[in-house]
Amino acid sequence: MEIVLRLLWAFLIGGAFCVIAQILIDKTKLTPARILVSFVVAGVLLGAVGLYRPLAEFAGAGATTPLTGFGYLIYKGVREAVNAKGLIGAFTGGLSAAAGGTAAALVFGLVAAAICRGGKPRG
Repeated sequence: MEIVLRLLWAFLIGGAFCVIAQILIDKTKLTPARILVSFVVAGVLLGAVGLYRPLAEFAGAGATTPLTGFGYLIYKGVREAVNAKGLIGAFTGGLSAAAGGTAAALVFGLVAAAICRGGKPRG
C-alpha cells in the first residue's frame, strides 16, 4: 500500500508542475521556451533556499523528473563542486552533475534514430 501512496504523490506533484506550465501557456504571453527556462531557474532557486530537497524526498520522480528537478540537480552539482574545488566549481559543477543524464539522452536518441525509420511518411 505504501508504494501506491508514493506513486500517487509522485503523480500529483508532477501533474501539478504540468498544470502550472499549462496555465502559464494559456493565460500569459510567455513562450514555451521561456516557461521551460523559468522552471529550471525555479528549481535552482528553490534548491538554494532549501525548499526543493524536502519536496524531492516526498514526491520522488514527481519532483525530480520535471525541469525543476533538472534545475535542482544543477544547483546540487554547483554547491558540491564549490565546496570541493572553490570558485572553479561554480563553472564545472553543473556540467558534471548533469553529464550522465545528458549523455544517456544522446545515446538513447541515437539508438532510437538508428532503429526507427526516418524520412517522409508513405501514403
